[in-house]
Amino acid sequence: METQRLTIRGFQPEDWEDLHEYLSREEVVRYEPYGVFDEQASQAEALRRSADPAFWAVCLKESGKMIGNLYFQQQEPMTFRTWELGYVFNSAFHNKGYAAEACQRLLEYAFCDQQARRVTAHCDPRNTPSWRLLERLQLRREGHLLQTGYFKHDHEGHPLWHDTYAYGILDSEWLDSSQADSQRQKV
Repeated sequence: METQRLTIRGFQPEDWEDLHEYLSREEVVRYEPYGVFDEQASQAEALRRSADPAFWAVCLKESGKMIGNLYFQQQEPMTFRTWELGYVFNSAFHNKGYAAEACQRLLEYAFCDQQARRVTAHCDPRNTPSWRLLERLQLRREGHLLQTGYFKHDHEGHPLWHDTYAYGILDSEWLDSSQADSQRQKV
């Protein structure tokens, strides 16, 4: 898939260096279910993701550099036609609109090509840039779930429980917002 500035494609094992560039940064993985990656873990993860169709590499069209990744997986039961969206981007490329551009294209793919009925996303409420992105994409905050899980522990080994914001958008909502955007562009 392409956008004005990006190519969105499947992962390749050779993506490990670009993947390591951002998964090795604490500020990038702070809200993720894993810690920082070393080079060996980044190589293994790029190889794993190259065999997993749920992961998409987001690359700059001009240079081919991978600057982030999307997660897009159909949820069970398949007859519900619900997909989950996730994203992680290199902090060196934050605040340039790349995540919004890539996610917008993925939503278009979901609703137009995959006939998704619903797309969901989840984030930690402390991750303000993440929930602001979801709201910019017109996803609706459906809930604030308290202490839903933990990924990390404090210095004494106690779980660091986190809350979760749940977001969603229906195909009819996406179509309505897309048509409104199209009308605004014509004016």
